[in-house]
Amino acid sequence: MYGTVMIGTLAGSIEDLRLAAKAWDAERQVPGFVSSEALVGDDGTTVINVVKFTDKAAYLALADDPAQDEWWTTKMRPLLAADPQWYDGSWES
Repeated sequence: MYGTVMIGTLAGSIEDLRLAAKAWDAERQVPGFVSSEALVGDDGTTVINVVKFTDKAAYLALADDPAQDEWWTTKMRPLLAADPQWYDGSWES
C-alpha cells in the first residue's frame, strides 16, 4: 500500500473539505484509490489528510494526471490558508 499525507491549515471549515473530498471520490473514481481520512487538530484549523492507494504506480498516475492538478488548483487548494506539506511513502502494518 502506498500513499500520501498532507498537513495544512484550513482557510474555511472542515465541512467544506469533507464535501470536496466526497465530490472528488464520486467524480474522479480514481483507479487504485483505497481510502482517505482527515484529522482536524484541536486548534480547529490544522488538518492532516491521509490518502492510500493500492500501490505506488496508482498514486503516481494520479499525481501526473493534469485533471487532478486542475481539480486540486480549483477545488481543494482554495480551502487551505497556504500550500500544505506533503509526505509520500509506503504504509507499513
